[in-house]
Amino acid sequence: MMKTSNAGRTGTVAKRGIVLKSPREIGFMREAGRIVAEALTEVRRLAVPGATTADLDTAVATIFRRHNATPLFKGYPSSSPGKPAFPSVICASVNEVVVHGIPSGRELCDGDILSVDTGCRLNGWCGDSAVTLPIGKISLEAEKLLTVTQATLDLAIRAMDRCQYWSEVASLMEKYVKSQGMFVVEKFVGHGIGQDMHEEPQVPNFVSVGLRKADIRLEPGLVLAIEPMVSLGTKDVRTLSDGWTVETKDRRWSAHFEHTVAMTPDGARVLTFLED
Repeated sequence: MMKTSNAGRTGTVAKRGIVLKSPREIGFMREAGRIVAEALTEVRRLAVPGATTADLDTAVATIFRRHNATPLFKGYPSSSPGKPAFPSVICASVNEVVVHGIPSGRELCDGDILSVDTGCRLNGWCGDSAVTLPIGKISLEAEKLLTVTQATLDLAIRAMDRCQYWSEVASLMEKYVKSQGMFVVEKFVGHGIGQDMHEEPQVPNFVSVGLRKADIRLEPGLVLAIEPMVSLGTKDVRTLSDGWTVETKDRRWSAHFEHTVAMTPDGARVLTFLED
């Protein structure tokens, strides 16, 4: 689940309050991450034309229960005054919906794209991951959108091994997306993660004035939920009346990929894979 950005072009990024994790604690997070990866593997299997996003929510909830893991998203409070807490175990965002789509009985159609974001807590430690999936046969434009967004996340993870500060990684991400004629959504950013889903620091996928002033040092023990969102038409978004669903203002499509990644003495380690 994305964290709302206060790291805009003139905003600030918190530098204090970052809690570095020990190798033992990263090991606990790896176990939570493996369960999240198992859930998203099942989502990949089930996300076909005719399936509903409610079906996918039920499947992920079942996997979390089997492992005695607590869903991170269900019951998460809304940042919109007077709006209800998030009602589901997954965020299911179709086509122009960027993030925080609420699962429903809507059937997926051939040609759709579906972003599924989910997370769980196991033995007090969290994992968080997201993927955007093609439903049936999708257009070449949609296929490129998914390829570019996935490549942006992969680029970031590789760059963490050679960069000293997050601003260097964020710059590479932003430049790559722009080189493909697409846009980084700036309203939401990644985040630190550990015993809570949202910890310091905020992790933008672009370079802001605030990030340059209060950069994030890539040192062992840092654990980040890195989650680029890329859109075809505009970076500008709006929140719908339910207080959760966020779509692009021009209603062109958007994609979202995420991994929980730990910095170790041997470099960046992805925690939300099924197998090492």
